[in-house]
Amino acid sequence: MNFDGIPVLVVGDVMLDRYIDCRVSRISPEAPVPVAHVRNTWSVPGGAANVARNLVRLMADVSLVGLAGRDEAGEELQRLLEAERVGGVLVFSGTRSTIRKTRIMAQGQQLLRYDEEAVAPLTREEYRELCEKIPEYLPGRKAVVLSDYGKGTLSVMPEGGSLCAFVISLARERGIPVLVDPKGVDWSRYTGAQCVTPNSVEFAAVCGQSFDDNKERREEMASTLRARFAFERLLVTRGPKGMAFFDDSGPCYIRDAAREVADVSGAGDTAIAALGACVASGLDWRESVRVANAAAGIAVGKAGTAPVSLNELNLALHESSSNPKLLPLPELRNRLEEWRRKGDMVVFTNGCFDLLHPGHISLIRQCVALGDRLVVALNSDASVRRLKGASRPIQDQQSRALLISALRGVDAVTIFDEDTPLALIEALRPDVLVKGADYAESAVVGADVVKACGGRVHLARLTEGCSTSALVSRMGGD
Repeated sequence: MNFDGIPVLVVGDVMLDRYIDCRVSRISPEAPVPVAHVRNTWSVPGGAANVARNLVRLMADVSLVGLAGRDEAGEELQRLLEAERVGGVLVFSGTRSTIRKTRIMAQGQQLLRYDEEAVAPLTREEYRELCEKIPEYLPGRKAVVLSDYGKGTLSVMPEGGSLCAFVISLARERGIPVLVDPKGVDWSRYTGAQCVTPNSVEFAAVCGQSFDDNKERREEMASTLRARFAFERLLVTRGPKGMAFFDDSGPCYIRDAAREVADVSGAGDTAIAALGACVASGLDWRESVRVANAAAGIAVGKAGTAPVSLNELNLALHESSSNPKLLPLPELRNRLEEWRRKGDMVVFTNGCFDLLHPGHISLIRQCVALGDRLVVALNSDASVRRLKGASRPIQDQQSRALLISALRGVDAVTIFDEDTPLALIEALRPDVLVKGADYAESAVVGADVVKACGGRVHLARLTEGCSTSALVSRMGGD
């Protein structure tokens, strides 16, 4: 996929997502509550601002129009958006505060979330300022995303009218598709949108009943909603069940990619961002939905509100024809960051693994028992030739990586081209470094790096009589 420079406008409820990462090891003597020792804090753009952030990471040219308070949180949000290279404008209100969601995390799990917000429709002055800004950023856009979190920016005002209707009307005049991530049960303000993307709970709520497992009824209600509100398309995101897409060609069901779920927050933002980028680039709608499904699958594997990069998306789209556990170093570092946010201990081992034998299986099993995640680093074909001679490896690096990936307990595989994995170990800094017991600890490459970071080195017991060289010799090789 390539969305480089594709122009998209995002309008909606912006907010600041704040995270407090803690370590919990005891219960308070004052009350039956955990004692959380703060280790780190950070903030990221949330709501419609997270949609814009996702689009930037997909390399799109993004403009954002939203409403923030004239306060410290609003200033921080503005700085974060500028750092992300999000264009557009935040309209600052003197009568409301910037919405903030603070999540207290421990061992990768949420202990508590508290929200600071005052939900209210736009005032006449706020509406006027936003309406003045939209026409500045709309020309030239290939798609518009309305991100409605029900906080007021896109709500219907007491005297009637809404920013939704204003944007949809302007966009339709210019032939620009509008995609809406909805909220609430009154969808009249979205009338005329090209596509609306509720989750299954929101879809059931607007229909006034629950029938997610009743396919016939679901399709009937999707058709009814499309006709009632003049939606050209409806996309229902169904969590682990994937997505259901409805248009004039009939329903289309996309199964969810099987992924480990770390955190579902922000997955809807990622899905509509990817869908908007695809539609803006001219991709077919059904193919766009498949891409959005893949993007959401990546997002739920990340801790917290985290965007999905174009590289990650392209990798996920090629998983069916490649090795999903084989990761280049940048993606592997991102994966380790996610694991560590959840408190996982990372184990690392390396080798040529040219012809798998019982000794290799024993090594992998010992590694799995030492931590929560196992990374196996393979010497590249060129590296193996330098170490073992011109007749090696017997199997190329892609084949060796596929075989290692298939072993139970292996979470990631990476390939290094150097003679030793020192640079890789310095970049990853695993918690446990494993080599065979035929090495002295002082001779293990990277041992000093791991120990300096508080990790440890483990010498795995060997399986007698097992070696690749012996197998090659029996086969008549060099």
